[in-house]
Amino acid sequence: MVLRAKKGSVSINAKAGKLRIVLPRSIGDGQQHFIYTGFDDTPQNRRKAQMVVLQIESDIEAERLDGSLEKYRTALGVFKNQQRLQIIPKALNLKQLWAKYCEFKEHQVSATSYIQDFLGRYARAIDNLPSKEISDAIAIRDHLLQTYPPYTCKRLLTQFNACCKWAVKSKLINSNPFEGLAGDVKVKRWDTDKIDPFTPAEREVIIHAFETHALYSGYTDFVRFMFLTGCRIGEAIALQWGHINHQCTEIYFCESHNRYGRKDTKTGVSRKFPCNACLQNLLLSIRPGNYHKEMLVFSSPTAKKEIRVNGFTGVIWRGGMNHGHYYPGIITQLVETGQVSRYRPPYNCRHTFITECLERGIPVQQVARWVGNSPEVIFKHYAGVLTNISVPEFLM
Repeated sequence: MVLRAKKGSVSINAKAGKLRIVLPRSIGDGQQHFIYTGFDDTPQNRRKAQMVVLQIESDIEAERLDGSLEKYRTALGVFKNQQRLQIIPKALNLKQLWAKYCEFKEHQVSATSYIQDFLGRYARAIDNLPSKEISDAIAIRDHLLQTYPPYTCKRLLTQFNACCKWAVKSKLINSNPFEGLAGDVKVKRWDTDKIDPFTPAEREVIIHAFETHALYSGYTDFVRFMFLTGCRIGEAIALQWGHINHQCTEIYFCESHNRYGRKDTKTGVSRKFPCNACLQNLLLSIRPGNYHKEMLVFSSPTAKKEIRVNGFTGVIWRGGMNHGHYYPGIITQLVETGQVSRYRPPYNCRHTFITECLERGIPVQQVARWVGNSPEVIFKHYAGVLTNISVPEFLM
């Protein structure tokens, strides 16, 4: 008579008249394993085998199973040279692998990138996955495609692939199921519509709107400065008076700022920016008489601290919740009244500066040095938006 076992339990059966103990597939490597007792199939021998079965089940429950099975063969008086069972630990999931990968990357990336990206957006994306098992890589890809824009999805899959590639080299997993998945996501090539500068008239309307605003006129010079220099918003926020020479004829852009603090510029390269008369007059007019080198050039009018990018963009510029009340935003209101053709973020102040420089015939190499880009980037991204381009007249 065969004793049938519940799923996951240990059982006894006979093969060729000899008793054997059947181990559940839920332990070890998922394969079926047996302990061959060598006993004839008799009631007395079954009772002996059953005592060993109880011992095995007790050890499984207490998580102290002898993976070699020698303990149980000894109890049966069986000393034959049987194949040992290798107990393989459960594979690490993506969240566990990512934690180890972050430890590996911590001192290889900037502190800002480590906190903001590795411990921030990438870790949050993993936390929000319906499954964190790497064997579900295809399902994870499909979930990301349904949840994020293609660019973000591709970026996440690229990071997960890098993590698992490192884990394979580190012998944490046997294979990388994310390899090649990022290539399945098609991202539209750079769209020149993203380089969407304000017109000169719109620029003046925006500056005037800040100047005359009852609450946010204190940001006027900050906005005017971004239009005059084409700098990144974080570079304007981080600017200190020690970065500008005494005559205000030259600016040294060497730092940026975001919600995590000060850091290097986006490209990691500092640059000098020459001030024209308009910019020089602006800086001289706002410089305090008792300034010191570490003093911010632009600060929050109320807190006198660094301007918060999210607060400026999400409330003052575009519109959003402010102290429990919704504020429509200066640019949004200008769009609604028809004074600005369409909404564009603060970064487009930079696009406006670069585009106007190019349309006035300033060499691309020079513009690139001023704004901290390479000439190749300027050629690639701005050539499609220049309007003042015509075939020259040739003398024959």
